[in-house]
Amino acid sequence: MDATIVSALSALLGALIGGLISFLLQYQRFRHELRVMQEEYKTEFMAETTAKHFLSHKSYTDRSFETLKKHLGGFDDDELRKILVRAGAIRDFRDDGSEWWRLLSRMDEYIESKKK
Repeated sequence: MDATIVSALSALLGALIGGLISFLLQYQRFRHELRVMQEEYKTEFMAETTAKHFLSHKSYTDRSFETLKKHLGGFDDDELRKILVRAGAIRDFRDDGSEWWRLLSRMDEYIESKKK
């Protein structure tokens, strides 16, 4: 083999190995930072998951704000509304002025139930 080919292949192999090591280190660092952030914001993640659970119940397309507030304690009203929006919920007001929330993904289901 020609010396230039050997040196080119050696350089290519070195670059590939260096790139792979760099990628693996960055990926490991990213996973660690993600775990740290999830732990730091665990309360918000769990509140959002709980809100989705309540709003996904098969028998109820929507829930009153008071019911959600009772089950998701520890948040002030505006903070809870932000959690509901992050969960994919929209707000609706009834004729009596009460506040109700439903998942946007269940809007078709809600409209169908109102047609009956």
